[in-house]
Amino acid sequence: MTEQQTPVVQQDPQTPAAPSKNQKGPATHEQKQKRRKLIRRIIALVVAAAIIITSVVLLRKFVFKDETSELGEVMTTAVYRGSIQSMVEGTGNARAKTSAAVTPEAGYNVLELFVQEGDTVTQGQLLYNLDDTAAQEAVRTAQDNVRKAQETVSDYNKELAKLQENVANLTITAPHAGKLIDVNSDIKAGKDMSVGDAVATVVNDTRLRLHLYYSWAYEGQIRVGQSAQISLPAAMTSVPGTVEQVNYVKRVVPEGSVTFEVVFVLNNPGTLTEGMTASASLTSADGAPIYPYQSGALEYYETTKLTVKVAGPVEQVKLMNYADVSAGQLLVKLGDKDASADIAAKQNSLREAQKGVDTAVKSLEEAQKKLENYHATAPISGKVLSCSLVAGEPVGTGASIQIADTATMVVDINIDERNVGYVSTGMLVDLQDQMGNSYMGTVEQIALTAKAENGVANFPATVLVENPDGMLMTGTYVNYSFVASQSDDCLVVPVQAVLNVTLPAAGGGSVPSGEDGAVPEEGLTGGEAEPAEPAADGGVRARSLGMISGVSMGDSSGAMGGGASGGDTATVCFVQGEPDDRAIEADPSWQMPEGFFAVRVETGLNDESNVEIKSGLNEGDMVFTGYMTQSANNWG
Repeated sequence: MTEQQTPVVQQDPQTPAAPSKNQKGPATHEQKQKRRKLIRRIIALVVAAAIIITSVVLLRKFVFKDETSELGEVMTTAVYRGSIQSMVEGTGNARAKTSAAVTPEAGYNVLELFVQEGDTVTQGQLLYNLDDTAAQEAVRTAQDNVRKAQETVSDYNKELAKLQENVANLTITAPHAGKLIDVNSDIKAGKDMSVGDAVATVVNDTRLRLHLYYSWAYEGQIRVGQSAQISLPAAMTSVPGTVEQVNYVKRVVPEGSVTFEVVFVLNNPGTLTEGMTASASLTSADGAPIYPYQSGALEYYETTKLTVKVAGPVEQVKLMNYADVSAGQLLVKLGDKDASADIAAKQNSLREAQKGVDTAVKSLEEAQKKLENYHATAPISGKVLSCSLVAGEPVGTGASIQIADTATMVVDINIDERNVGYVSTGMLVDLQDQMGNSYMGTVEQIALTAKAENGVANFPATVLVENPDGMLMTGTYVNYSFVASQSDDCLVVPVQAVLNVTLPAAGGGSVPSGEDGAVPEEGLTGGEAEPAEPAADGGVRARSLGMISGVSMGDSSGAMGGGASGGDTATVCFVQGEPDDRAIEADPSWQMPEGFFAVRVETGLNDESNVEIKSGLNEGDMVFTGYMTQSANNWG
């Protein structure tokens, strides 16, 4: 192939070339200035556009970013049917249910000691003997003091009774029905009466008595209640009578006969009086007449002479010879001079004397108790926990023998106010001591009043534990746990699925911050949201929005946590799927993921992981539990 060359036309440098049609002439100065301004404007527009683009990117990244998309992968779980328990746990202190301490008086020598630490004793067993010489003397002295004090009280009681009797005797009344005779006409109102002054005689003349004597030949033929005929020579009449008494005395009459007494009683027809001569005739069983040795004189049935027993001025007088009176009728009323004051003084002395008796008895009891301690016996059956007495040495200050019945122990526990309503006596309690030994107890008693400490109210309770082998020691700490409440065959979800939220205000939800509707990173109850927990190894972390923590066991109120102040709160779960009739309006601040709807729920029991759902959810519902995030470094 032959190389082709293009011919070159040479031009004479001295001959100027002809100008082309498209070729422009040299730029003028004005054209150069306009070109520079245009270039500067283009550069300014490019820089401004770059700034605007950068600002928009930064704003979208840092201000208007979609936080929900950055929270991570949505996690869900199915609502399932199971059981849940509310457990009460804690630490308590063990002690013997029954214990006693025997503390002898310090300073006395221990003559004999019969027990030592670890021994098992029975009630009434002798523990020791001390030198009791001084104690015996103290008891005798105390006994003498009690006797003297009691004698003083007895004397005061007698004197007081006498004074009270004197006050009663200021009022003189008829001792029985009858009539007045021998009335003292000197008794007048205002006159001072002296002790022993006669007042009057009260006689019962409605009935009369007759004393007669009969020969012993009639022994056994006269009986009480036998009818008789009473003859009255002066009245030349006779009246019926009755044998009231038969007294087998032996009266010898001048003729030498021996007689016995028969007492007759008869009604007074109103014409008979004391002193009238009378006789009585009887009839024997065979009809033979029985006559007395001689006649006798009629006597009043009752006769009482009244005298002044307490001196005093006459205040009232109701006396009249032969006037009829009834039993208890006022006759004379004397004034009280010093009796009331004397009674008050004596009563005061009696009270002081009784105090003296009480003091003496108390001293005696103390002396006897001290004496018993010199020869003390075991007050209960049990084990000797400690013995600080030494045989042959004086008793030291505070030395004692401690005895406890460790066969039955009591553990003191505290029940939180939120759980006490679920606890009742008789509940079984699992216990374990620090050595790993397990025991079973029962709730014996629950206090009705709580004890508040550090803002928490606890109810003291006791757990009864049978301890026949003595493994559970007095004073040791044990861990306890028991089921306070349990629900079986109930709907259960993880505790992270339950949220306590603030309901939207009427007419619309809460106004989110940010022009594009982005939600600020806040908790569901108005506080700051808990940040994602960083992973030191850059691994995956589960993150939930506003999950409830610190849920109380046994809480069935339906409110799993506190709500935001100033609005109504509700307990909700986010259910995956299309909304149904359970759905409620959701507020943007709840940060509910897409594809879910909010359902209001009622909760029941809960433990550390799960919550009982009483209403609102159905078995198999898929509920939101949190987000799965990738942590690149320790800052999340």
